[in-house]
Amino acid sequence: MSPLHLCLLLSSGLFCIGLAAALTRGNAILVLLGIELMLNAANLNFIAFWRFGGGPAATGVVFVLFSIAVAAAEAAVGLALVIAVYRHRKNIRLQEVNSLRG
Repeated sequence: MSPLHLCLLLSSGLFCIGLAAALTRGNAILVLLGIELMLNAANLNFIAFWRFGGGPAATGVVFVLFSIAVAAAEAAVGLALVIAVYRHRKNIRLQEVNSLRG
């Protein structure tokens, strides 16, 4: 197996674990962690294709830097929402967040 295939297998495994965590957990923090795992899997794909592909210099690294910036913004907004829900409801279970609709 080539190193590209191994990187892609690792990335797909990370993505599957993140997807399972995001879909099956009831805790908002664990859902955010699952989403972060999926973003890291995409970053690993960007780096693998940049490293083992014949593309222009540093294209994959630029994509990864933008992706990390988006992930940081997503984590900040997500945690702010979790804190706001916790202050209002005193728990962060996603099944009970649905009752906030007006």
